[in-house]
Amino acid sequence: MRWAIMISELTQLDPHIRIVTMKLTLLSAQLYIPDGAPEAEALARTTHLAIGAHQDDLEIMAVDGILETFGQPDKWFTGVVMTNGAGSPRAGVYAHYTDEDMRRVRAVEQKKAAFVGEYAAQFLLDYPSSAVKDSGNQEPVADLIAILKATRPEIVYTHNPADKHDTHIGIVIKTLAAIRSLPREERPRRLYGCEVWRDLDWMADEDKVAFDVSRYENLQLALVTVFDSQISGGKRYDLATMGRRRANATYYASHATDMADLMDFAMDLTPLIEDDSIDIQDYVARLLQRFTDDVLGRLGKMVG
Repeated sequence: MRWAIMISELTQLDPHIRIVTMKLTLLSAQLYIPDGAPEAEALARTTHLAIGAHQDDLEIMAVDGILETFGQPDKWFTGVVMTNGAGSPRAGVYAHYTDEDMRRVRAVEQKKAAFVGEYAAQFLLDYPSSAVKDSGNQEPVADLIAILKATRPEIVYTHNPADKHDTHIGIVIKTLAAIRSLPREERPRRLYGCEVWRDLDWMADEDKVAFDVSRYENLQLALVTVFDSQISGGKRYDLATMGRRRANATYYASHATDMADLMDFAMDLTPLIEDDSIDIQDYVARLLQRFTDDVLGRLGKMVG
């Protein structure tokens, strides 16, 4: 195992202790390194980076990166969670938790996921959602630039720009801005926009990226169920996430047997970091138009 700390030590971590030495905007920001490697070393080994809005988004949308790196000595996954989780819905044992209580709980849950998934590192930037949705606030962008320079990932996963959660859209815009600020030789090789609050089954098959995530099903389930505050709070993300992956695999091809047991879809945003002149709205509009053309074309064949 690559783990250098025990579960008992993990559960004793105070989520308000700042253990990050690299310069980030908020004093409450954290960097958790599950195996205790030195900060610079832990970040430099990153090959796959995921940037998400909330605690558990990474485990829902970027499982391809987690599985690609799990147990691989030359591939490592680093996660970035941008917001603090204070506005989470809550019920059951969490019903009377304050926003500050939820911040602490969700930070610990995210660290547990990082430990289980053997991440290289896990950032918790602790912004309120309002900061991420504010187009004029460039502090989150500055943090992402610093993280990208420290990690130099080959592949980056983030939310997709057709998502229906405004905070997720804010993450996409700030991630794109951060990457575009880098010299071309320092940019990741691929950028993927992934499924959370709107799946990508609607995309034309030739446009969507289909990740085969059939392996380590037990690990995938463990990663999502770590977030008990969300599941007990009335959102069965565990069942919904695994169900979506299985549905994606089965409904991917109508005239062929299943090519995978579990599948995640993503939007390839790589052209947006290869050509800065491409407008993200125009890019998504073209994908939507191809979907419209496909639907109307099929109808046209039948109605004559």
